[in-house]
Amino acid sequence: MLKIWGRANSTNVKKVLWCAAELELPFERIDAGGVHGVVDEPAYRAMNPNGLIPCLQDGDFVLWESNVIVRYLCAKYGRDSLHDADPAARAEADKWMDWTTSSLASPFRDVFWNTVRLPAGQRDDKAVEKGLAGCAALLAMADRTLAEQPFLSGSEWGMGDIPLGCFAYAWFEMNIERPDLPHLAAWYARLQSRPAYRQHVMIALT
Repeated sequence: MLKIWGRANSTNVKKVLWCAAELELPFERIDAGGVHGVVDEPAYRAMNPNGLIPCLQDGDFVLWESNVIVRYLCAKYGRDSLHDADPAARAEADKWMDWTTSSLASPFRDVFWNTVRLPAGQRDDKAVEKGLAGCAALLAMADRTLAEQPFLSGSEWGMGDIPLGCFAYAWFEMNIERPDLPHLAAWYARLQSRPAYRQHVMIALT
């Protein structure tokens, strides 16, 4: 059985939980990170020297970095459904995975932390304003792609939809002003029809 270390409300952990559930893989999730601690313990640092979550144990194999874990699971357990044999098609999915992490995550974090996580007296309205503008511009790129195809991965749902899908739940459920991005909204509605998404991503925002 897979072991997945990390707290359930972490966006990066959600990626791995959602992916494993879509692949119908049995797994045990072990609380780590945030209030749970664990990540600074020597045994955990021996597995993941970054001291971050998630961390995956698949038998004797240990892996960290959320996007890499998703790719690994898809390659090992989901070749026919989530890991396209065509390098070009697979690269299209990879592109959106890394774009979410390298481009969207930073402005999104400013919005999320100052809307959800920080106490009202500690919130930075200017950071929220800047973050919203950054997210809107970036998400417009995804919206244009989704005008031409139903999923970021292409004609079918795939691993390229996982990272942004985990951000999308908070984006659409937070009490913020959002631009009208109809194709992104329609894609989000399609994600909500997936039981694994509802179970592992659509949980209370904390």
